[in-house]
Amino acid sequence: MNIYLVGGAVRDRLLGIPVKDRDWLVVGGTEAEMLERGFKRADGEFPVFLHPDTGEEYALARRETKTAPGYKGFSVEFGTDVTLEEDLQRRDFTINALVEDEEGEVIDRVGGLADIEQRRLRHITPAFSEDPVRLLRAARFIARFSKQGFSLAHDTFGLMKQMAASEELAALKPERIWQELKRALPEPEPWRFFETLQRCGALAPLLPPLAEAMGGGSAHDSQPVNEPILALKRATAAGADPLVRFAALFHSLCQGPARSRWLKEALPVERDYLDLLAQAQGVARFYPPALQRQAESTLDLLIRGRAQQQPERFRRLLILCDVLWPDPSRQAASWLDAAGRAMASVSPAKLSEEGLQGAELGKVLRERQIAAIAALGT
Repeated sequence: MNIYLVGGAVRDRLLGIPVKDRDWLVVGGTEAEMLERGFKRADGEFPVFLHPDTGEEYALARRETKTAPGYKGFSVEFGTDVTLEEDLQRRDFTINALVEDEEGEVIDRVGGLADIEQRRLRHITPAFSEDPVRLLRAARFIARFSKQGFSLAHDTFGLMKQMAASEELAALKPERIWQELKRALPEPEPWRFFETLQRCGALAPLLPPLAEAMGGGSAHDSQPVNEPILALKRATAAGADPLVRFAALFHSLCQGPARSRWLKEALPVERDYLDLLAQAQGVARFYPPALQRQAESTLDLLIRGRAQQQPERFRRLLILCDVLWPDPSRQAASWLDAAGRAMASVSPAKLSEEGLQGAELGKVLRERQIAAIAALGT
């Protein structure tokens, strides 16, 4: 039995990137041997085991044969006769198929070292096109490594264009598309994910409104003003988290209930992402005038954004608002903090003590809160 460190850990170390997770490849081993050594079965479908102490994944070498469309349309064989070369040949990119033996020596059977040197993302075999998820992974790796100078190999991009027009892409489940999109959002240049899919022709069948907003798919086409990507770039430059980046990207494409329905139907997006997007839509008409210190709009922004009840979520909303409607003076946060304190200084409890109740209390509460905010500017 031989055990190798494989994949991203080897790649990232060679690129000088901090290694987050380590995966291991076991060649010549059996399930019985792994269990005998105290490993736990991690997957009911594939021969993957968890180390009893570190919890890291150890996978038996395997070979795959395409049997049906889709990323699950494979038969898998594993056993002591599967060689290191056979296992590496089934992987996606050369830079992900480097292994390190127990002495720390890097073993390269597919040209991954040369591709790291030349900053090239290249598939290993034509079998790359048999798994549609690899098209999405290629776009995500460009989003991750483009700042380091990586680009797609010409023949890999050619395969991706073929995949975009094939039945394989249609076999992708929305859950898998969302998983890759969500993983792309925190990357250093997440807009590259969408631009790469657009260029190879995959974005239109996956997310038609976004593809339409982005314009021509070819690098040689004239590009119209592309608000979704510009907003995503602003969110990234601001160091915003993935929820803000998501909402910035899709805000202009989801104006009103009818327009946002397509997104919910296309992807199984978690509620936190959709809630932030809906919040931004709810305050869209109040935020710009609030920046001009208009007291009534400022109060409505604070109320709609639930600034008092959910201050952390409100701070995230303000980051998103500044991405969507940039504040050149950068004074929005300080103004809204002061306005929030002024709003809180006028409480329903105090008005109740004055004998106000019901609709009259609500009317006076609003009037006095507006007056308290307006007084800040005098």
